[in-house]
Amino acid sequence: MSVRTHVFDIIDRVSWLQRTLFIGALCSVLWTVWTVPSTALSQRVFRDVFVFICIPLALAITHGRKLGYRIDRTVIRDTIILAAFVLPFYLVGSSLPSIREYYPMWSTTLAFGDFLPHVIQQLIIVIAAETYYRGLLCVGISDEIGPVSIFISPIIYAFHHVGKPPIELLLSGPTDILFGAVDYHAQSLLPSIVAHGLGLVLLDWLVLHDPVLPPELVLRLLRWLPIPL
Repeated sequence: MSVRTHVFDIIDRVSWLQRTLFIGALCSVLWTVWTVPSTALSQRVFRDVFVFICIPLALAITHGRKLGYRIDRTVIRDTIILAAFVLPFYLVGSSLPSIREYYPMWSTTLAFGDFLPHVIQQLIIVIAAETYYRGLLCVGISDEIGPVSIFISPIIYAFHHVGKPPIELLLSGPTDILFGAVDYHAQSLLPSIVAHGLGLVLLDWLVLHDPVLPPELVLRLLRWLPIPL
């Protein structure tokens, strides 16, 4: 047997799960080392679409797999429930000084001509993130390992939130598990895309206005948290 034949034989024996985790790790590394200026929203969109959508989709298509781009009645129900559940977190978060200082992540105003392009690009980034975290690393491998797939990406998701406000970093792992659990149940990315995407749009809109809740009240109620707010 030639070396080339042996190599291809080894590749053929690699399972879908192993290939997914390997490519997923490469995507994470590529996303981390491919730095873009923090103010360059369009460059961020390009990078995220290439790394988190194009690569996972190419892998799924070439292997006849699905990443969760589907919709039915169960998906719609789960989407509404998840969006309603996370809404209060965005409302409360928009009143925290650390959140109001950090957001919007990319400069924008409430003028329609500014805010609409900002929203569209931000939603594309969300779709890319959900395709990677909840698509490739959860729904995409759920047939192989069942509910365990929910717990594959939280550490990576949290790592990619380093540098954001402490409260967001603290909640990133649990949020990943929650979104993964709902998407796993629905076998669709729509719940997390809507909850994440519309939540970020709402957060930016709220931060550009006066706080909905008095910051002093929110800080007093959350003073038990061992992190700066």
